[in-house]
Amino acid sequence: MKKPVFIILILLFWSCNEKSKTEDNSGRQLDSITLNKPIETTNQEIVLLPEARKHVIQWLAYIAAQNEVDQLKNYNLQQTIESSRPISQVMESLSASIPDSLSSNAIRARANVLATKAKVLEQLSHRRRLDADAITEVAREIPDEFNNLKIQLNELFLKTLEDFEDELDEFRVERDTISAE
Repeated sequence: MKKPVFIILILLFWSCNEKSKTEDNSGRQLDSITLNKPIETTNQEIVLLPEARKHVIQWLAYIAAQNEVDQLKNYNLQQTIESSRPISQVMESLSASIPDSLSSNAIRARANVLATKAKVLEQLSHRRRLDADAITEVAREIPDEFNNLKIQLNELFLKTLEDFEDELDEFRVERDTISAE
């Protein structure tokens, strides 16, 4: 009589332990439907100006970060959790390797925000109790923050009012030269 009771108790403890491994913070189970649900991120893509593109094409950490962000846009929750550590490492590398030609307070700040968001994603993804909503929210923010970095990169190469005045003067000189002929 003691053996069946003992076996039932062991099975009960084992099943409770298994359930706790697959629950998120709110106590819901992370089933295959939740894990396979795609993370909906922004479809907006900031295009770099040609001058900015010339500089970032040689920045390997930027290219790796762009690749990770592009992949993240197509991930589901499970893939996001599995890729959180590499994403974090790439964003740390991006933040630490800003070339001198692109170094400004705004660029460093945006790179640091990206590294921080990636680190938060990694930490959320490796907790005992996963919070699917929190992981999804941070994963959605990373592509937006990467777009913000691109905006700052573009702003480094925007022309000033003086540049426009110089171009206008050159245009006037060319026009006058052509009309004088």
